[in-house]
Amino acid sequence: MRIIDRKYKIKLDDFTVDDVNKFEKFLRSEHLIYKKYPKIYDAVPADTHSQRKKPKPEPKGDNTIIGLFGLMRAFYRWCREQGITTNDPFAKYNGKTTERYGTPYYLTIEERDQIADFDLSANPSLEAQRDIFIFQCLIGCRVSDLLAMTPESIINGAIEYMPQKTAGERPQVVRVPLNSRALALVEKYEGRDGLNGRLFPFISSQKYNVAIKKVFKTCGVNRMVTILNPTTGKEEKRPLDEIASSHLARRTFIGNLYKKVKDPNLVGSLSGHKEGSKAFARYRDIDEDMKKELVSLLD
Repeated sequence: MRIIDRKYKIKLDDFTVDDVNKFEKFLRSEHLIYKKYPKIYDAVPADTHSQRKKPKPEPKGDNTIIGLFGLMRAFYRWCREQGITTNDPFAKYNGKTTERYGTPYYLTIEERDQIADFDLSANPSLEAQRDIFIFQCLIGCRVSDLLAMTPESIINGAIEYMPQKTAGERPQVVRVPLNSRALALVEKYEGRDGLNGRLFPFISSQKYNVAIKKVFKTCGVNRMVTILNPTTGKEEKRPLDEIASSHLARRTFIGNLYKKVKDPNLVGSLSGHKEGSKAFARYRDIDEDMKKELVSLLD
């Protein structure tokens, strides 16, 4: 019988690179551990931020682990700067430290309009979520900012908000002028019952993502795209109606704007990215039309 030391504590000075490697091994196999010992997660949820009562751990890829270890590195760096410890368990760590992302994909203007103009009047609830998705495509915000918007967020014909993701470290107001389609969507729901002071009939972000996939399937937007599986790190071909989510609206806004103006700083000012943002670089892509223009120069 294996004896477990229930008094074991992680100490800043004693945490070594061996512990880091063991922790990485645990993270990569946690979903298998859950299958063997599911009752552990009844008392200790795998995801404390989830709204679900007993979330189970999902398989984790390199990017997830690199992100978690980035937080741990920052914590240890702060501790050393404060003189709390001199220990650096990551100094001899030889694991992967560079995140890898696939080529960003987004809706073309034609695909966006195909969804926007599709007749969903027979299903009002789905129509409402479609309208919200199109509005998000037109302002480019994250879903967390979208769900917090109210009629008061519109000032002099533009939506104004402070991105929640960066409010703590870099508070800034993002102002996006509303075009005629966006204003029409706002007017469509203005004064409706059940909004509870919100701009649209929002539902939870999880249900919103489910509705988006259903909208894509109903509207017949199923173009095949190449994605990088975040867990396996391998390329896959998937139809848009299977992988569409709220974040696709943000990429659609950024990708199409960048295609028109090719100025990352101007587009970043509308999407809430700071100048030179590495995250913003993942949204940009030289599309097929631009590639053809370049190759034609060799004729």
